[in-house]
Amino acid sequence: MTSDDAAPFALSRSIEACSALSPAQAEDVLRLLSDSARADGQQAVSEQGRLQLKGGSREGVRHLLLTVGGELVGYAQLEDTDPVEAPAAELVVHPAHRGHGHGRALGSAMLNESGKRLRVWAHGGHSAARHLAQVLGLTLFRELRQMRRPLESLDLPEPKLPEGVTVRTFVPGQDDAAWLAVNAAAFAHHPEQGSLTQRDLDDRTAEPWFDPAGFFLAFRDDELVGFHWTKVHAEEGLGEVYVLGVRPGAQGGGLGKALTTIGLRHLAAQTLPTAMLYVDADNKAAVSVYERLGFVTHETDLMYRTES
Repeated sequence: MTSDDAAPFALSRSIEACSALSPAQAEDVLRLLSDSARADGQQAVSEQGRLQLKGGSREGVRHLLLTVGGELVGYAQLEDTDPVEAPAAELVVHPAHRGHGHGRALGSAMLNESGKRLRVWAHGGHSAARHLAQVLGLTLFRELRQMRRPLESLDLPEPKLPEGVTVRTFVPGQDDAAWLAVNAAAFAHHPEQGSLTQRDLDDRTAEPWFDPAGFFLAFRDDELVGFHWTKVHAEEGLGEVYVLGVRPGAQGGGLGKALTTIGLRHLAAQTLPTAMLYVDADNKAAVSVYERLGFVTHETDLMYRTES
C-alpha cells in the first residue's frame, strides 16, 4: 500500500474493476509498479500479485484500475481465496500523482468490492501508508519482517541430515505433485503459501529467475519430507531463502536446520553478497533461529484490516 491522499478529490478520476486484465492493461500496471518501486525503494505489490496480472482471470482475484484523463495512475488488487480471513489487498499510486486523494479513492473502492471486509498490505510500512490505513478505519494486525545477513562471511558447518534422509534437487514435472502436497501440509496455518496450486507453481518455474539447482528436496526413502527453495535476485545481489518447509511429523530432528544450511551454502557459492528471507514477527521461534544464523531485521511489511 503506497499512497499520499492529503489533497482534494480529483474530478476526472475513474475506477474500473475487472476480473482479468488485457495484455495492454497488464503492461501498463507493470510499468506503474516499476516507476513506483524506483521511487519507493521496494515493490508495492508482492510477487504473487505481480504474477496474477497476466494469464487471464484467476479465482477470487479482482483488479482495480484508477485512471485520470485516460492515464493509469493507480492500481489495486483484491484476492479473496482464504475461506476464513477477509480478502487481502495491495494498492499503489504513481509517485507523480500522489497527494490528490487517489489512495483514499482506491481504498474506498476496495472496501466496497470486499463488502467492508478487508486486509491490506503496506510494504515497508511507510508513513503515508500508515496514514491511509487510519483514514480507511483499518487497524494493524500483522508484521512481516525481511531479515538479511552477509554471505561473504558465511561459516556454517556441513549440514547434518537426520538418519535415513537424502537430499536432491527439484525435477520440474516429476516432483510437482509431491512438493505441492508437502507445501500445503507444512503451511496449513499460512494460507498465502499453503494454498499454492499447480498454476502458481508453473508461474514461478516459468520465471527467468527459476533455477532447479537451488531447489532442494529432502526424502526419507521415497517420501518427500522437506524442502528449501532458494531464489537469486541478480540485479540486487541478493540470495533468498524463498520457501523452507518440513512435513508435519518430520519436524524436530534437525531437518529444517540442515536444509537451511544447504540452501545458504548454495547461495554463498553463487558469490552473492547478501542473503534475505521473510518471517512473521510473531513467529518467535523462527525469528530466534534466523537471528542465531546471523540474520537481522532489514525492514518490516505491515498488514492492516477492518475490525469486522
